[in-house]
Amino acid sequence: MKPLVLDLGETPEERAHDFTPQHFEDYIGQKELKEKLNIYTQAAKMRNEPLDHLLLFGPPGLGKTTLSMIMGHVMGVNVRLCSGPMIERTGDLVGILSSLQPRDIFFIDEIHRMPASVEEVLYSAMEQYRVDVIIGQGAGAKSVSLPINPFTLVGATTKSGIISAPLRSRFGIIERLDFYTDEELRDIVLQSARFLNLTITPDAALMIGACSRGTPRIAKKLIRRVRDLSQVRNMDVDKSFVEQSLKFLGIDHDGLTAVDTMILQKMVCHFNGGPVGLDTLASLVGEDADTIELAYEPYLLRKGYLEKTPRGRQIPQQMLAHLVKRFLGQQIL
Repeated sequence: MKPLVLDLGETPEERAHDFTPQHFEDYIGQKELKEKLNIYTQAAKMRNEPLDHLLLFGPPGLGKTTLSMIMGHVMGVNVRLCSGPMIERTGDLVGILSSLQPRDIFFIDEIHRMPASVEEVLYSAMEQYRVDVIIGQGAGAKSVSLPINPFTLVGATTKSGIISAPLRSRFGIIERLDFYTDEELRDIVLQSARFLNLTITPDAALMIGACSRGTPRIAKKLIRRVRDLSQVRNMDVDKSFVEQSLKFLGIDHDGLTAVDTMILQKMVCHFNGGPVGLDTLASLVGEDADTIELAYEPYLLRKGYLEKTPRGRQIPQQMLAHLVKRFLGQQIL
């Protein structure tokens, strides 16, 4: 049965040109989680029952949606996809739940952003497979309990800590997705390249993987951009060409973007490595503080370029000497 998709939250290019695994064997990375989900889905299929409700959390772009699509394909059921902020009213949620077929998977991305009033409707739906609807207004209003087909809710979030305790407790399976290794991302790049009819050497794919910030979504975007350059310039995609392509895209060998580099450069040249306040840093870079904190800081922290202190952000001493030589050397030249 082909999965029924409500909203992918993807770009048209991603839908048209990205390879989407349909079996766990084709899904690269997340080995332990993949083995668990494979067992859970096979067991539910053998019992002809819906899979237990599942909460997947972790940084964006690691494959939460893809895993849900694979589970739906393995179980032979529809997968309904939507995003938490899209479900603004309880009627919207009731309409989706009432249209689910037995054992269907209902995937809600960014479930932590779902309104509280809508979230409460999920409680009885998840536990008792029914929804309570208020009909009428004022003194004549009455509550009607509508049965729904047994289904599986898959919630995806990047912020599991802010999910309410009542909702979190109703998930029978809670799993975290980790960042990918460079070798896993290399294999994903090679897999995508085959789908794109693009010939690329393994060492070139590894270079792209190393610059993908541990995230398959970024790796797939990079291979599409490398393909564009290869097609226009009529050049083979080897390690040398990928190096040129990454330089053209403003990405260095460690995966740092132009904004990442600017953040570090401002800290080195203006504050001797810090500490510096987030708002001050945002003003110097020309980005808002939330964007820096959510989009750029996590990778810089993970790679050891940055650390948080009570006095602000600063560059660790072991990294500072290298960056001083890099940035001040550029200014001298």
